[in-house]
Amino acid sequence: MNDTSIELLESLTQADGIPGYEEEVREVFREAVSDVGPIETDKLGSIFCTRAGTAEQPRIVLDSHLDEIGFVVTNVTDKGFVKFLPLGGWWGHTLLAQRVNIKTKLGKVPGVIGSTPPHLLSGSRDKVLEIKDLFIDVGAESEEQAAEEYGILPGCPIAPYRPFMRLKNEKLLTAKAFDNRVGVALVIEALQRLEEHPNTVIGAGSVQEEIGLRGAKTMAASVEPDLAIVLEGPPGDDTPGLSVGNSQGKLGDGVQIRIIDSSMVVNPKLADYVVETAKQHDIPYQLGVRQSGGTDGGAIHVFGRGVPSVVLGVPSRYIHSHVSIINIDDYNAALNLTMHLVQQIDTSVLEEFHYG
Repeated sequence: MNDTSIELLESLTQADGIPGYEEEVREVFREAVSDVGPIETDKLGSIFCTRAGTAEQPRIVLDSHLDEIGFVVTNVTDKGFVKFLPLGGWWGHTLLAQRVNIKTKLGKVPGVIGSTPPHLLSGSRDKVLEIKDLFIDVGAESEEQAAEEYGILPGCPIAPYRPFMRLKNEKLLTAKAFDNRVGVALVIEALQRLEEHPNTVIGAGSVQEEIGLRGAKTMAASVEPDLAIVLEGPPGDDTPGLSVGNSQGKLGDGVQIRIIDSSMVVNPKLADYVVETAKQHDIPYQLGVRQSGGTDGGAIHVFGRGVPSVVLGVPSRYIHSHVSIINIDDYNAALNLTMHLVQQIDTSVLEEFHYG
């Protein structure tokens, strides 16, 4: 097990970075690739680092998104309880009694998500409470104390809190925000490990994916890629209640190569090339075809006259909640496949993916 990868994943998942407030994650990215090549940011906050190869073309972007789902403060009640709105897709079942950090100008304020106890409300025990019915308890006794002593004001970002740890099965790692810090880690490690290659590789950390693929749009306009490999943490689907026979995101079965989702249909020639590359190098993989969900690939592949794009994922159980689980073997498979692709794809290979 690669301790460097584990340490990188821990530092990334423990950084807070909800949509629009990705600065902590961006700084981890910046520091990790500081010796790799030139680093730039766009005006929305996406960051990208270029690893030059033996040729200027093709320009291959390794994309990941920096942000995680979170919340934002709307107001504080007169008794000091914090009301909030979601940024990104949350499921009400997962929120009660969870811990969060509210980032203020005075520092981070820990809190616990609460509601009126169900035994005090008739008929509500089996009801999934809506976010509007929840609040965050930060221990303040008044609106004034929350604002003046804690610094909590409308607009303050709120991130889930969850420590990083290994499970009893040490191949399984658990933390918040593997969607998509696992992708960010893959971009960083690929940039760090690349040596001679026949192209120009741009490793990107895009912002605001969880609220509309916004950063991917400005990032693509900034770097003008010829091909994109989007690195993600897609949902694991190997838990009870799901059809085992139809599982496409099983932990331990390898990197997921996503062919179709609601945001993109992968160029068939590129998809075939990626699968054949995995086979040639004995990299375990599983194919993903999704009716819902999308990635930065949805924005990147329609940039300009079109960008051949594919999504490689490390399946992650329980994404879009406070805690998720990945298998480090799947991470290594995704990194291995990514490295082979960027080392093999040159101008002649890229031409094979063009229609004509």
